[in-house]
Amino acid sequence: MTLNALTPDFLAALDAQLGPKALRPVDVRYLEEPRGRWAGQAGAVVAPASTAEVAIVLAAAAQARVGVVPYSGGTGLVGGQIMPDGAGALLLSLERMTAIRAVYPEENVLIAEAGAILEEVHRAAEAVERVYPLTIASKGSARVGGLLACNAGGVNVLRYGNARAQCLGLEVVRPDGTIWQGLSRLRKDNTGYDLRDLFIGAEGTLGIITGAALKLAPRPAKSGTAVMVVKSPAAALDLLALAGKVAGDGVSAFELLGGQGFKFLAEVGPEVKMPFDAVPEWSVLIDLGLAEGQDPLAVLTTLFEVAVEADLVTDGVIAQSEAQRRALWMIRESIPEANRRIGSVSSHDISVPLSVIPEFIARGKTALAALGDFRINCFGHLGDGNLHYNVFPPTGKTRADYEHLRSDVKAIVHDLAHELEGSVSAEHGIGRLKVNDLQHYGDPVKLTMMRAVKDALDPQGIMNPGAVLPPAGV
Repeated sequence: MTLNALTPDFLAALDAQLGPKALRPVDVRYLEEPRGRWAGQAGAVVAPASTAEVAIVLAAAAQARVGVVPYSGGTGLVGGQIMPDGAGALLLSLERMTAIRAVYPEENVLIAEAGAILEEVHRAAEAVERVYPLTIASKGSARVGGLLACNAGGVNVLRYGNARAQCLGLEVVRPDGTIWQGLSRLRKDNTGYDLRDLFIGAEGTLGIITGAALKLAPRPAKSGTAVMVVKSPAAALDLLALAGKVAGDGVSAFELLGGQGFKFLAEVGPEVKMPFDAVPEWSVLIDLGLAEGQDPLAVLTTLFEVAVEADLVTDGVIAQSEAQRRALWMIRESIPEANRRIGSVSSHDISVPLSVIPEFIARGKTALAALGDFRINCFGHLGDGNLHYNVFPPTGKTRADYEHLRSDVKAIVHDLAHELEGSVSAEHGIGRLKVNDLQHYGDPVKLTMMRAVKDALDPQGIMNPGAVLPPAGV
């Protein structure tokens, strides 16, 4: 279905309804994405101040049949927040809707508007001695609406689940401007279809999330962090199982770190304190959150000793203070920035069943070596099978030198993930970058059902056109 371009009359009418602060200049920040591969375009930017104003915008867009691109923190890595071509769309920013509406400590629930920045949600939870466990490297700019729209993951999925698992209810403005009041704090509600989970992960293609009831968790009384050198990815998996035996459900994060990430940090920064004199080929970062009366240092020491005895671990550093914990985590959180500075040929957010992770890593390296000379930075959330498998040019070359091989690199990685019963998108979403991948690898019946849902809820196709699914008829 063809969408219409914005007109001066449309914008004037919108301006009259919303007030002078809503319509904003189309600044370059709205048209960029973190990896710098695409440039977006927009006919106008609107920043509503309330759910009611979002409803006004969508009702007007539906009547005029103009596209609407939801914009949250702009940190997405698959192009869901930018529209590079087509009719000049209306970019709808949630940056003015930042309120923490309510906190219910006794219920472990926090209600936030969709524009609330993740770090502010963390602070609000900490103020009542709770945690909101979802955390990612871009927590200082990522916003709640975008995190839910993409079903974000992060480092604590192993223990707490992804964004979908950490949400109880939503407030959503539908494409016709009507408001679904689904902002429930109930943990049990068996009254029909679970519409919440329909909108989480939809990337703004079915409506706009304006508020969310988020699950909080008790703040661990004691925390501990270690980096341990493992002999191989297979040994890392065995260490994960061992950690479960030693620490029980106290394991909050279990991150695989490839040696190439350490080398990139040394080459281009950000500057961090390295835990080892020699760069290990493989290591894991382990984070514990334990109850009162438990000693994380003792648990990590026991884990290390047992792992050495089992010939899984060859070296390790256990944080002795909160400052040392932060320093170890800074290594992990700085790797994406180092990757950006190097510039990847192709970056991948894949997941496979845990047991085949070693096979994926080994076969991927062999297949790519047959294609060309590459550096591979493989790291990520081993505990939930999510690897960030990023392919870079060799030293002295740039990604521009390998642009002609980019599609071949991606095909090798995605074909292998699919063959091993994995996913080509683990936590970053589909956006516009992976629309063709979803069509290629996705189950045809699933795609048919997705299209039926899209057509039913957004019959004019105005919501984030071109994201997740190709436009109707294409």
